[in-house]
Amino acid sequence: MAENKIEIRNLYKAFGKKKVLNGVDLDVKKGESLVVIGGSGTGKSVLIKCIQGLLIPDSGSIKIDGVETVETSENIHEKMGMLFQGAALFDSLSVWENVAFVPLGKGKMSKKDAKTEAIRVLRQVGLAPDVADLSPAELSGGMQKRVGLARAIITKPEIIFFDEPTTGLDPIMADVINDLIIESARGLGATTLTITHDMASARKIADRIAMLYHGKIIWIGTVKEMENSDNPYLQQFITGNAQGPIQVEV
Repeated sequence: MAENKIEIRNLYKAFGKKKVLNGVDLDVKKGESLVVIGGSGTGKSVLIKCIQGLLIPDSGSIKIDGVETVETSENIHEKMGMLFQGAALFDSLSVWENVAFVPLGKGKMSKKDAKTEAIRVLRQVGLAPDVADLSPAELSGGMQKRVGLARAIITKPEIIFFDEPTTGLDPIMADVINDLIIESARGLGATTLTITHDMASARKIADRIAMLYHGKIIWIGTVKEMENSDNPYLQQFITGNAQGPIQVEV
């Protein structure tokens, strides 16, 4: 059994009277691709932000490599990369400056070396060197996602987060991004945590899938186990059936 890279126990987070995380327990193994699914507003993004240290949980434990990170000064961001929903590129920067944003900001590279490294990583995600000097506005949605992925992996992170990585893409480009996610994570030996509504993407990139509902993990298992599960909440979600125990407010 692989060691756990991330261990979450009894995690709670509320905003006023709204309880978002309501006792989350979750392990992510080293080198594993874990996908968290669940409806809008179930707390998927809040969970990621708590792990990243961007939000402080109300109570509970988050350990990375066995070290407690909640309310500590432990610098965990060095280990992490993130592909944001919509890529979230900086409009005022060129493509290569977006990719090299972190190493440039920390003064770890000269501009010349940073651009060379950015071009190398852009090649890894299937983009030609001449893209480096373009602005994000000159790129298609799929190209922007690739640039966002290049920015996420340039620091060779141990943990990569993917927030709805295929949103807004056509099915073919979404599959291209899925392949790049798999290749990039394997190339780095990284642990990945993805949140998505896209079940085609989840089935392709996941080693395991966890379902978050009403602030708790209500099911976790492999893709094969998911297909054969009789959990009514899980089955309703993955089939997209309006009828079932999950009631959507309209």
